[in-house]
Amino acid sequence: MATSKYNKLKRCRFLELDPASVGCYKKSIRTSGRKSRKISEYGLQLREKQRAKFIYCVNEKQIRKYYEMADRMKGITGENMLALLERRLDNVVYRMGLAATRQQARQLVNHAHFSVNGKKVNIPSYIVKAGDVIAVRENRKSNKYFTAVKESKLTPAPKWLEFDAEKLEGKVIAIPAREEIDTQIAEHMIVELYSK
Repeated sequence: MATSKYNKLKRCRFLELDPASVGCYKKSIRTSGRKSRKISEYGLQLREKQRAKFIYCVNEKQIRKYYEMADRMKGITGENMLALLERRLDNVVYRMGLAATRQQARQLVNHAHFSVNGKKVNIPSYIVKAGDVIAVRENRKSNKYFTAVKESKLTPAPKWLEFDAEKLEGKVIAIPAREEIDTQIAEHMIVELYSK
């Protein structure tokens, strides 16, 4: 399991990310103490890869695998890679609004709270396809967490997902296009880094 052993605020400051995008709502009073210096092209590419790893909570081996899968697919490699990362089950649970962060969604999936097309799935890296139905399992719907989620105001799901808050069930309508993915990643730099 990919775990981040870094201080979230410090990591967000280094990767130039908004801390709210990874579920950290604290504000940092510190600014980076170093003088800004010119970063090499390799440094920029490496930072983009680290940013993708940090946002989607994946490790080096996993992101390399997603790049290789995207490279074999038809279309633009960078966009294919982001679509694969978005279609991970833990990310889909997060996008449906059933978890506050991707890490929380990962834990919910690990604890086997969800089913895909009626079958129990406890693998966060499971890639969903268009037409898949992701639902909270029947014996888990009475859980305190999910009853609280049902009563709370959920964030709207993106266009490529359809979510029914009453049934706690969502459907993947289509594979996400680049315009529908709101992460702050320049995917072409990751492709340049791996294609060397």
